Amino acid sequence: MNIDNPSALHFIMQDDIFLLNADKSMYNQPKISVEKEVLQSVADVAPVPDATPIDFSYLGKRKKDFVILVHYPDQEFIHEPHLTALENILKRKGFELDDVAILNRAKYDTASFETLMSYFNPQKMLLLGKQALPAGIANLKLNEALLMTNCAMLYSFSFDEMMESNDNKRTFWEQMKLL
Repeated sequence: MNIDNPSALHFIMQDDIFLLNADKSMYNQPKISVEKEVLQSVADVAPVPDATPIDFSYLGKRKKDFVILVHYPDQEFIHEPHLTALENILKRKGFELDDVAILNRAKYDTASFETLMSYFNPQKMLLLGKQALPAGIANLKLNEALLMTNCAMLYSFSFDEMMESNDNKRTFWEQMKLL
């Protein structure tokens, strides 16, 4: 049997084995220092990403776990005329502004679908416009209500698209009744 490392002999033999000082330094020192150098160089090259969770700022109090995603780059939440229209739609469904959370995706464009789902844990989600879609969401069909990850979802037109067309308003409302 040929053993390269004398310190491995204690696994085979039950007697006490003593290494000479010259043998100890030869087998232990270089391996540890190389590992430290490799770990240090990896740490210098690849910094650890900050894992702080996002604290979303949204309109409403989300009392009924209903999240509405919109996209307004020039607003904090949503344009006032669109908010009025949305409140009227919510009233027809039996909701108030305090029951929902309106999140402006323009302020959180890097937040993924998984991040949104874990933060809000919604039972219902309304996505208004293509730009409101978060990264990582499955291919949703326009104006087709569906159940995804225990959440009823509807991807529909943005308010700008609905304000221009009565057909878009009608199509949206027919699907909104199902949500």
